[in-house]
Amino acid sequence: MPNFHTIVPLPEYPFRLAYQDQLLSLGSCFAEHIGRRLEERHFYSLLNPYGILYNPASIAQGLERLLQEAPFRPEELFEHQGLWHSFWHHGAFSYPDMEQALAGMNQAYRRAQGFLLSANRLILTLGTAFVFVNRQTGAVVANCHKLPGSQFDRRRLSVREIIAALEPVLQEFKLRLPALEAILTVSPVRHIRDGLVENQRSKAALLLAVEELSKQHDFIHYFPSYEIVMDELRDYRFYDVDMIHPSSVAIDYIWERFSQAFFTAETRQLMQRVERIVTASRHRPFHPQSSAHQQFLTQQLKLIDELEREFPFLKLADERAGFESQLIGGV
Repeated sequence: MPNFHTIVPLPEYPFRLAYQDQLLSLGSCFAEHIGRRLEERHFYSLLNPYGILYNPASIAQGLERLLQEAPFRPEELFEHQGLWHSFWHHGAFSYPDMEQALAGMNQAYRRAQGFLLSANRLILTLGTAFVFVNRQTGAVVANCHKLPGSQFDRRRLSVREIIAALEPVLQEFKLRLPALEAILTVSPVRHIRDGLVENQRSKAALLLAVEELSKQHDFIHYFPSYEIVMDELRDYRFYDVDMIHPSSVAIDYIWERFSQAFFTAETRQLMQRVERIVTASRHRPFHPQSSAHQQFLTQQLKLIDELEREFPFLKLADERAGFESQLIGGV
């Protein structure tokens, strides 16, 4: 019978991701999907300390700043449409109160700096090669925050410029963190506002740059999420209603392929045990005081005890607290 499904072969990576690793993820909204799944399964993971970043220049700038002692200053913020913004950050960090916005940015910055002290895995997802350059400062911005387009010049980074942005900071990370392994991927999200042809050229620039980086440095590796969507799934039914973002089914599939590539059988088994507890913690009973539900809570707490004894690096405090709060008379 003919095969109507093309499978993208996965490289044989020289390392795996384990629960004992510390994973820092930066990049586009696709990075959010992978990062959230790692967090939900209780990997020691930190996701997007600047919020979603789309272009490699902004990702590189964000990484460089984490290696410095450079918290954000009030003069780096600006007010627009009733909110205080930063050109370094996604709008998720914007607030009506300047002090609140600044505090949130610096809290995330400090947390990421502390996390980096023992990080050994870096996951970067590149979304687009197009950048917006602030005409006043000449700097690439991470987000325009709906400012007038006349304040920016828009252009596409060349392959050489992408490499020049990412290579030095990745080398510096490796120098400071010798055990570091970096996973680079290109987001399958289509940036159709750039134009369909322009989007393909943008993705091509990113793909060629990542290829060169992975050829030149043995600690930089490419995971083909873009090709999995384009060639394995290859159908609009795997896109959301906007026909731009991959659907939840597509994201689940990419996560499964990511798991095949980077998790050992033992890690996958542990992940499944954690998933069952996390899923159980989200259960909302119709009759919380029933004997059946109380027995269910006791059983889940027992499973948490067993997991934390067997794997001391696992911390299921939130799930434990949720179950204990529903016990009649407490614990």
